[in-house]
Amino acid sequence: MRLVTYDAGNGPRAGVLIDGDIVDAEGAGAPDSSVRGILAALDADGLKQLGTAATGGADRTPRADVRLLAPVPDPQKIICLGLNYRDHAAEANKEIPENPMWFAKFANSLIGDGEEIVLPAVHGEHVDYEAELAVVIGREAHRVEASEALDYVAGAMPFNDVSARTLQLENQLWTSGKALDTFAPCGPALVTLDEAGDLQSLGLRTYLDGDVVQEGNTSDMIFTVAETVAWLSRTMTLLPGDIIATGTPAGVGGVQGIFLRAGSTVQVEVDGLGTVTSPIREAS
Repeated sequence: MRLVTYDAGNGPRAGVLIDGDIVDAEGAGAPDSSVRGILAALDADGLKQLGTAATGGADRTPRADVRLLAPVPDPQKIICLGLNYRDHAAEANKEIPENPMWFAKFANSLIGDGEEIVLPAVHGEHVDYEAELAVVIGREAHRVEASEALDYVAGAMPFNDVSARTLQLENQLWTSGKALDTFAPCGPALVTLDEAGDLQSLGLRTYLDGDVVQEGNTSDMIFTVAETVAWLSRTMTLLPGDIIATGTPAGVGGVQGIFLRAGSTVQVEVDGLGTVTSPIREAS
């Protein structure tokens, strides 16, 4: 199932994306009108049942008639990994980390498919893209083992860890260059784990104005999704709706001298999960 958050003019609501149309999740029997609420209430079997119900004749609205938001627009936590691909660590001339290195983004950064990245008025000259696989927690997780960690994951989605490199490097605090408004495009949908494929064998890439500027595969991760979830859960309780972005492969713009410019369009694609498209504009 592909869960979305959409706005048809009456505020955000959870929906199911089916063949280019949106089915309202609550109308299909979901226990809540938000994706985070649905994840908190339903286990994997419940999500499958919701997907079946949504497919079976519920009213549909064309995707073009609604605005897609981030699939989970109101997470308690957005946790992002740095240096989690071997080739990216190599291009950055960094040692392979012994444990996952993480930083935070916040809900102000989240935007959905088709929404604009806004370049900041200050330090907007070196804004970079980072193609990532993000996973979303479906069950409360605390001190779980890697062998069972995926049981706590609801699904996965494309994620662009947009980064203002000048701010990031100015004070060596990654969050300062990454938690800006609109700097976390994701979606278009949260694909439930039963349909997402092998999370450690997914190709991902970035397109800038239609040209491939970054390409990798999740098989190159230093810490797998399961290892990351388990490690994070040792020191914090992960809750339904929490987003974990799992790092980016080699090919970031800062290494190539390619940065995001107003008037361009950047896309992050993950095999089987879709593409999040973001037009770029300057701050007004």
